[in-house]
Formats: sequence, structure tokens, C-alpha cells
Amino acid sequence: MTISAKIPKELKEKLHRMGVNVSRLIRNALEEEVKRREEAQLREDASEVSQILKNVPEEEIVKLVRETRDER
Repeated sequence: MTISAKIPKELKEKLHRMGVNVSRLIRNALEEEVKRREEAQLREDASEVSQILKNVPEEEIVKLVRETRDER
């Protein structure tokens, strides 16, 4: 997939002079942003699960874990 963006000519010239591989830079930046957002979502999900589990009695959790082990 190709993505394009408009940048000032001066910036493009500076990037060229510095030998920056713009495609690689943008690809890496996008990958890092996706990773950052996925991790943030996982933290949010884990927090929600934690809140739910606080309402489940410990004995019930132990019982379910043992049942799961026995099924193997």
C-alpha cells in the first residue's frame, strides 16, 4: 500500500541531504504507533478484567482452575 503526505520542500531537501530513508522512517514510525496503541489497549483490557475478577470470590477462581486442570 502506498501512503503519501505533503511536507514542506525545505524539509524534503533536508531529509535528502541527511540521507534519511523516508519510507523506512515512516514505516517504522507507523509500526511503533500501532504497537504503542495495541499495548495501551491491552493495559486497558487487563484493567477491566482485573476489576471484574475483584468481584469473583477467590474460592470460585480456585475451583475453576482445578476443573480446567482436571479436564486435561
